[in-house]
Amino acid sequence: MRLSKLDLSRTFKKLLLMLVDGCCVVVALWLSVILVDADFFKVNAFADYLVYFLLCAGSSVFIFHASGLYRTVLLYMGLQAVEVILKGITLSTLVATCAIYLAGALNFPGRAILVFWMMALLMIGGLRMVAKVTMRNMMQNFRPREPVIIYGAGSSGMQLVAAIINGDQYLPVAFVDDNEEVIGNSVHGVRVHGPASLRELISNYAVRQILLAIPSATHAERKQILNNLEKYPVHVRTVPDLFDIVSGKVRVDEIRDIDIEDLLGRDIVPPNPELLGACVEGNSVLITGAGGSIGSELCRQIIRLQPAQLILLDNSEYGLYTIENELREISRTLDSGKDTKIFALLGSVCNAVLVDSLLKKFSIRTVYHAAAYKQVPMVEKNIVEGVQNNIFGTLILARAAARHKVQHFVFVSTDKAVRPANVMGATKRFAEQILQALSVKEPSTRFAMVRFGNVLGSSGSVVPLFRKQIAQGGPITVTHSEVTRYFMTVQEAAQLVIQAGSMASGGDVFVLDMNEPVRIVDLARKMIHLMGFVVRDDRTPNGDIAIEYTGLRPGEKLYEELLIGEQVTGTEHPKIMRAEEDFLTIEELEPLLAKLQQACEVLDQITIRAVLADAIGGFVSKEVPSDPLLDVPPFALSSEASRLNVLPFARG
Repeated sequence: MRLSKLDLSRTFKKLLLMLVDGCCVVVALWLSVILVDADFFKVNAFADYLVYFLLCAGSSVFIFHASGLYRTVLLYMGLQAVEVILKGITLSTLVATCAIYLAGALNFPGRAILVFWMMALLMIGGLRMVAKVTMRNMMQNFRPREPVIIYGAGSSGMQLVAAIINGDQYLPVAFVDDNEEVIGNSVHGVRVHGPASLRELISNYAVRQILLAIPSATHAERKQILNNLEKYPVHVRTVPDLFDIVSGKVRVDEIRDIDIEDLLGRDIVPPNPELLGACVEGNSVLITGAGGSIGSELCRQIIRLQPAQLILLDNSEYGLYTIENELREISRTLDSGKDTKIFALLGSVCNAVLVDSLLKKFSIRTVYHAAAYKQVPMVEKNIVEGVQNNIFGTLILARAAARHKVQHFVFVSTDKAVRPANVMGATKRFAEQILQALSVKEPSTRFAMVRFGNVLGSSGSVVPLFRKQIAQGGPITVTHSEVTRYFMTVQEAAQLVIQAGSMASGGDVFVLDMNEPVRIVDLARKMIHLMGFVVRDDRTPNGDIAIEYTGLRPGEKLYEELLIGEQVTGTEHPKIMRAEEDFLTIEELEPLLAKLQQACEVLDQITIRAVLADAIGGFVSKEVPSDPLLDVPPFALSSEASRLNVLPFARG
């Protein structure tokens, strides 16, 4: 019953609009004749021309209906409807002209046709605009909306204001733009102001949100704008990137919180296509740790470079399942004519039999080794597993790669490997030295290490943690007021890892340019301010979100470094440097590895730390943190583990 009533209501509205449009056409035609020749109907009877007027009205309504004008909802009528009205009136004018003159009414004033076109356009289009504005104002009286300022009066700003004007959430009260040429103009009835007017606008309109509509701006430009907005008590949000809008991934009115990249202001250097594809295109590629943050992004970028085969290895079932499905979806969307074969293997790099088998079976030519335990506090409390995975896993994979003549082996390292203060960093530096030593013994495989800092959005990143804490009302937890970190997006990091591997000659240590380090507490303050809150501290005791200092965690440093020495040179890529660093030889590493393996077999963490201290310059063996495994009696490796035979180091 409700549907029938709704259909009847729509039909009635449609018929009413047709009747109004028909009357408008008749009145417009009559007025046009009067305006052109006031005495026309004194000489000619109006009734003689009424049939032509009705014919014109009927044809106009028919044309409007065929053009889809009556399917447009008045409240949401836009430029497309205006275009339909313009075309419809133009066609109906031509029909009326032909009808009148073909009927022999040669004394009809020709100039009235042009006047009729303008009058009909004004009446039919104008009545609709009046109805739209009236309906919108009536709805606003019953549905109050949040006042917002749109920063950016360019094309994206115009699309955004057009989209939200017809919505029920926001009311655009002003534009703000840095371009002096557009200041003072109006866009969809909203005036454009300069940045100097922000404080006054926020106060006058009680604005709590500013929407950034500058998707084409560089990260540096966005950072500058955000720095200026930070002092205002507003929540700053943004529309998506221009690429995402153009590609159809998102709509321009999909408003979200600002990205951390905007706060850091780091602009990505476009990748070199030759470097990207050199180790990948047409090759069989293995990615370890494929389900992790770095590994999965390497997968996403490498699948687009058209390898012949892409082999994914990870010990996380869910991570492997997720990235495999995503890659198959990406592969279906690629129109390259070359299908990459995808193989997802569940397993660990510590499984020597599995590693040896897959390298042989798939004829691997390029390896990206991203599998690692990387959480500093977790590895600090579980150093046996950290050593097994990060050191012996790398050793097993590297020796197998050399044995099967893998051409390129790229190791994803970390800035924490430089003068490490924790076990995780020490294991990564030890793994680097294994590859450096192997590159001398096995020159047929080009071993390379790529070292960089924190990746935004990775597991354990502070950014999603801070955002969650702010949403919960705080407090934000920061380890130390002076702690700083380097940051890079996962997309850029993966691009640079791929490109660095292509430049390797053997034993290379590549260091990515991370720009300036960021104080974590400054990052926390910016996020609080730009989400519309006030930091609660001694100066503002009535603020919204407090920042609490929890103290440095075991093994955590205040400052991270990227270079051990001072010997660094540039490369073909402006964001990639090559470092010259000392390393232990094979003969020096063998006894250390033997000691490590023996210590791991009996869970002797004290010896493990001592060996790492002997091998890694700058690492100091500290007191072992409390670990329940220390209470377990020593035991030998199982027979299966013993068969792995990862030692001696020099054995082929």
